[in-house]
Amino acid sequence: MTDRTSIFAGDDPFVIAQTWLKEATESEINDPNAIALSTVDADGLPNARMVLLKDVEDAAFVFYTNYESAKARELDNAGKAAFVMHWKSLRRQIRVRGLVTKEDGPQADDYYNSRSLKSRLGAWASEQSRPLSGRAALVAEVAKVTAKHGTSPKRPPFWGGYRITPLEIEFWADGPFRLHDRFVWRRSNVAAKWDISRLNP
Repeated sequence: MTDRTSIFAGDDPFVIAQTWLKEATESEINDPNAIALSTVDADGLPNARMVLLKDVEDAAFVFYTNYESAKARELDNAGKAAFVMHWKSLRRQIRVRGLVTKEDGPQADDYYNSRSLKSRLGAWASEQSRPLSGRAALVAEVAKVTAKHGTSPKRPPFWGGYRITPLEIEFWADGPFRLHDRFVWRRSNVAAKWDISRLNP
């Protein structure tokens, strides 16, 4: 790995990811923490959607959602997921594939409580992924939960986090004449050591 220098250097892929995200926060116009999350349904049909990554931990990536949503059902069923995080301003991306577990404890409470009041009430009001008769019905539900839960709503039991612990992380950076730089970190299980390889663009 003698050529794994500059932005690819380091012995910890999570530190590299944290550094890239920090740099993107300074240059990307909108949602530098947006990821395209990919799951599969019970029939193996892929699904993808944009969500906001909320934390790059020392060993995992964390985001939050409604546990009754389509994505949550697919995550719970498969126990695996993938995502790509792309920054046009930096001409870089990170791809991750790994195992999924719920974050349904104090950390989820803390994140929920850090959100704006309207977002917290919205989490109570939205039956995510299920049919909705119209926007007026959603607005009415927000009014209903506001009256019920007030200005200090607790985290809904159907809302919380997911943690993706990767078995594979790929770092990609744009190169001249489409000669991009790609390094992939792979391991057979979460306790194994990383194997690092350079890939053709």
